[in-house]
Amino acid sequence: MSATSSVRAANIPGFIPHTAAPKTRFPAGATDCHAHVFGPQQKFPYVANAGYIPPDALTSDYVSMLKNNGCDRGVLVQPSVYGTDNSAMVDALRSGLHALRGIAVVAADVSDRELEDLHAAGVRGVRINLASATEGLTLADGERLAPRLKARGWHLQFYLDLSKMPEAEAQLARLPVTIVIDHFARCQAEDGTTSPAFQALLRLVSRDNCYAKVMGPYFISRNAPLYAEVTPLARALVTAAPDRIVWGTDWPHPGARELMPDDPVLADMLAAWAPDETQRRKILVDNPARLYGL
Repeated sequence: MSATSSVRAANIPGFIPHTAAPKTRFPAGATDCHAHVFGPQQKFPYVANAGYIPPDALTSDYVSMLKNNGCDRGVLVQPSVYGTDNSAMVDALRSGLHALRGIAVVAADVSDRELEDLHAAGVRGVRINLASATEGLTLADGERLAPRLKARGWHLQFYLDLSKMPEAEAQLARLPVTIVIDHFARCQAEDGTTSPAFQALLRLVSRDNCYAKVMGPYFISRNAPLYAEVTPLARALVTAAPDRIVWGTDWPHPGARELMPDDPVLADMLAAWAPDETQRRKILVDNPARLYGL
């Protein structure tokens, strides 16, 4: 769209510019496995029914945060406000500003040519959002796409609330492709590690083809900024699947709203979630390298 297109006013807060580095030193090759870029809106407009309008959060802003956190690599995830138009993310992947991979959102009838173009840009998976009001791919669509994605070495990533979709455990377990579950599957921290939803998540990540992202504590707790009650959930996931847990910032945090975090604090939080330095290296370097073909 041309630069003369109308710009819609942002209705959520922007990210907090970093003012200090994290206390935790990340290893070489550390990867932020979940982030988004937004804008410039004149060039990359949002879908008409976007659930929110974010302020611009550009590739250069993201790279600045990565460097401050000590992350040599990043993974961009297509946000719902762009629908199946992955142009903004692909533009970032091709910018050459940092080592980046992408997770796209596609139509159920996506062509092989589009998948090939996305792969060439650095995309390695498709996200299915089952937890927002924005219409998109369904679990049934994921089942149909799975063989095509597996053939390309891609995976399916899911954003869902397992407490509201207990039937999803069996459906996800049947998928013949690597899957990734983000945002703790929205299992609320106050319900603890014994809740039915979190136990379902643990059963899923115990499967050889299932990864989970420890990230977005503000989705499952209100106790900012350190979210102490999230720590048992993160540690339980790491214990259950030490070779299939990855970490992400969720920058620029479109879901945080009034709980907008400081990114160096999130980086330091990982040290509480995975106190062992060898395990943190798996989460930050080894597991992402395997998952994203880095």
